[in-house]
Amino acid sequence: MEQQTNTTNWLDEELKTLNVTTFGEILPAMKLEQSKIAEFTVDFAQPFNKYVAADGTIKKIIPVTHKGERKNLWLNVKNPLYSQILEAGKKGQTTFKVSTTGSLKDTRYTIVTDD
Repeated sequence: MEQQTNTTNWLDEELKTLNVTTFGEILPAMKLEQSKIAEFTVDFAQPFNKYVAADGTIKKIIPVTHKGERKNLWLNVKNPLYSQILEAGKKGQTTFKVSTTGSLKDTRYTIVTDD
């Protein structure tokens, strides 16, 4: 009987953790579309939340405002766009225009500047 109680307690605790999000506020994901320029504002007020996939891939969950709606932009930390956004954020930039070319693993992102 004691073993059954321990198992039940463990399962109860595990079920409780399923309802807890570690990703911050749940917002719709922002999709960067091929051959289109997306303009968005990044919220740098808090450190970005992190997601680690089963294969070890690390993505940061970046809170943005796109077309007046709050969303999350999920970016692999190895994606050059991620470091470009961080560097620009250090300089005080919060609004970005990003163009997308390619698809799947060949996708490339470029920050569009007005100069």
